[in-house]
Amino acid sequence: MKKNEIFELFKDIDVKEILFDEPMKNHTSFKIGGPADIMLIPDTKEEIVESVKYCRDKDIPYFVMGNGTNLLVKDTGIRGAVIKIGNGFKKVDIVDNRVYCESGILLSALSKYALRESLTGLEFASGIPGTIGGAITMNAGAYGGEMKDIVTKVIALDKDNNIIELDGKDMNFRYRGSRVVDEGLIVLGVELELEKGEYSAIEERMKDLTHQRTSKQPLEFASGGSTFKRPTGYYAGKLIDDAGLRGLRHRDAQVSEKHCGFVINVGEATFEDVSTLIKTVQKIVKDKFDVSLETEIKIIGD
Repeated sequence: MKKNEIFELFKDIDVKEILFDEPMKNHTSFKIGGPADIMLIPDTKEEIVESVKYCRDKDIPYFVMGNGTNLLVKDTGIRGAVIKIGNGFKKVDIVDNRVYCESGILLSALSKYALRESLTGLEFASGIPGTIGGAITMNAGAYGGEMKDIVTKVIALDKDNNIIELDGKDMNFRYRGSRVVDEGLIVLGVELELEKGEYSAIEERMKDLTHQRTSKQPLEFASGGSTFKRPTGYYAGKLIDDAGLRGLRHRDAQVSEKHCGFVINVGEATFEDVSTLIKTVQKIVKDKFDVSLETEIKIIGD
């Protein structure tokens, strides 16, 4: 299907915001990526379902994203449609120790809601960039906590356009994976179960974790977060450092000197710059230690 034909098709869809030839670098934390043919930005559950169903019915390739914090998009961009579930889809309702939220809310914002209600259990996620929908998809975790520890229900759209409700225990949560990945689900809403705590203790824990992140991670540079998954029995950052790759640079892509597990964009890095550096790191670590580094960031595009 030609681009102008896709443009014509999307004139009929009822979604709040539609962007054409939208640069993906404007929607990813890496600040990298060519244009998406169409970007749909729905802000209600109905609009999300309509967007997905519309693409499926018309055989238009589509990709669903959240805040774009773990994406590396090719310089050629994305053909078809990108459905961005973001800041417009962020309602939160708290009853006792139960938190109900739409999937577009940022984890940082959700953590502040929990703090306001003196609810503990979400502190680990307070500094993780991205939405709760993305966090559920990848079972995001840090500092000893994971989403699987606090999720009780997930509302999702399945491959047959049915809205389904799943118990947290049935989500097949694991290291950087879940049932969402297994079945191609699209997260619409989440229920969390937290515990009542002391406001000051929760706030102090969040401040401590923020300090740890800012002091140890290169948050001052554009990146996709941790570039590599943790290999069994090892730490990616240490392997890269031990291989002598701290600060290794390919054009404007660089292995962070602050934390070797991050590949960062220090200027105007392209997809090819980052991709070349990642492959170099993987080869050298494999050659030196016989350990294969798998990317944690998701590479997409055509």
